Amino acid sequence: MSNFYRDNPDILFHLNNMDLSRVVALKEDDFADKDEFPYASQDLADALDNYHRVLEIIGEIAGDFIFPRAAEVDITGATFENGEVVYAKGTREALDRLKKAELMGFTLPRKYGGINMPKTLYSMAIEIISRADASLMNIFGLQEIADTIYHFGSQDQKDRFLPRFTSGEVMGSMALTEPDAGSDLQSVVLKAKQDENGQWRLNGVKRFITNGCAEISLVMARSEEGSTGGRGISLFIYEREPNMRIRRIEHKLGIHGSPTCEMQFNDAPAELMGQRKMGLVKYTMSLMNGARLGVAAQAVGIAEAAYREAMAYASSRVQFKKSIREYAAVYEMLTDMKVHIEGTRSLLYETSKIVDIKEGLEQRMLLHPETQNDLNGDLKRYGKYAALFTPMIKAYASEMANRCCYDALQVHGGVGYTCEFDIERLYRDARITNIYEGTTQLQVVAAIGGVIAGVVSERLNEYESENDFSTVSDLIETARELRTRLESAVSHVKEKKDAAFQEYHARRLVEAATDTITGYLLCRDALISDRKKKVAMAFLSKAKHRVSAKLNYVLSDDCGIMEFHGNIIN
Repeated sequence: MSNFYRDNPDILFHLNNMDLSRVVALKEDDFADKDEFPYASQDLADALDNYHRVLEIIGEIAGDFIFPRAAEVDITGATFENGEVVYAKGTREALDRLKKAELMGFTLPRKYGGINMPKTLYSMAIEIISRADASLMNIFGLQEIADTIYHFGSQDQKDRFLPRFTSGEVMGSMALTEPDAGSDLQSVVLKAKQDENGQWRLNGVKRFITNGCAEISLVMARSEEGSTGGRGISLFIYEREPNMRIRRIEHKLGIHGSPTCEMQFNDAPAELMGQRKMGLVKYTMSLMNGARLGVAAQAVGIAEAAYREAMAYASSRVQFKKSIREYAAVYEMLTDMKVHIEGTRSLLYETSKIVDIKEGLEQRMLLHPETQNDLNGDLKRYGKYAALFTPMIKAYASEMANRCCYDALQVHGGVGYTCEFDIERLYRDARITNIYEGTTQLQVVAAIGGVIAGVVSERLNEYESENDFSTVSDLIETARELRTRLESAVSHVKEKKDAAFQEYHARRLVEAATDTITGYLLCRDALISDRKKKVAMAFLSKAKHRVSAKLNYVLSDDCGIMEFHGNIIN
């Protein structure tokens, strides 16, 4: 019997020590539900107790039910039979268990049958489930579809669709990608036209659609005849019927339990969600940011599983009369894995909290218009933070997970390359995380603007003002050194006023900024725990060299590759 929440002291550390008072107040609308729903939180302490209880249920399902089926799900995979997708037996059983536990309306309000959890808890839940079976997260994590309908749909659409999501009657998918429109979503060509009765009809192909066999899909389509670019795109709610057929599912390297579909729309009826022409610039961006946070949590879950596999193997594998974990070459790898997982987890939960506050402020202003003047400044500030931290954590967590799985397989040696141990599955599953929902390169493009604009420094100023770091003075001084070097490099890039130079060094700047923020967060964690002091020291001792190497290159003005790359790769 294993509970994947209770056996993870780091998740417990964060939930026990995070200040979630504002998140709870916003999510609960100051406990407006407490007299209407008997299971609603009555106050902050009750809400936090509920959070623990929910994660305990998820941890038990993940450890005792999902994980034992994961290997078989990977072998069987989702299949395509007679034009329909069939989930693996273990996937069906796990989804049924999650439905019975009433966990399919995780972030939705109680009035629609949801359990009204914040994104911070959702990230924890996704991480726990992903540790058990990363492919299942790709179905469980698509609750973001219902969340998008809640935020942007009409009241009629909310009333009709959301209770069906929360009950588990329907699952969702987001149908964005096309054969010639991957990262460049403004190139979408699938057409949406109204017939003589005003009914919207969809025509075209979507490809690489995770869980495209779902009953409800949010479909991005070009609604404005003759338009090009993002302003001609709208978002539509589509419910499965005969005018859309699944043409095939992809045969993939990993996440075999998650079907990736090609969808053919042939005059398929759909309904507009929100306003015309806002499908990409507003609704899809919100949807994808939620999905990116989910993938970051998935990556942390995979990395946690890989570390545990490596640690168990290294402890039991004896060579030259001692376990291989006692050799420096191995214990350094294991320590780096653990330190980076914990650093990434701190950044993940910090990002989730920022998103919770941003969305909570938006909802508060919608429900209580009289608060707009008081909250507008806060909303703008948290909007900037969310726009920076979301792509940053997605890039950082997914690259970290791939690195952890690589090293974990290396710890296993030759047997890691066989199917005898779970690490080969984790290695394959991790590889998609820095590709889908926007590659790492695209996340850098999304984050670099905030780095150049000084949003990192603005947030670090808040960490400095909100915390007394005097008890970890040696650690915070190293973190401040990272900050000084980062700000110097950013100033250097800004002064050059050269867009090509900024683009060339964007990844180095974003990665240095991420290391710096993570260093600060670990210093904050170290204020609470002596063990975390050691984690922060281990992280910062190497981060200072990583950051120096990257930023020295930026400051060197070496533009050789920029100038002659064409001579090499042509």
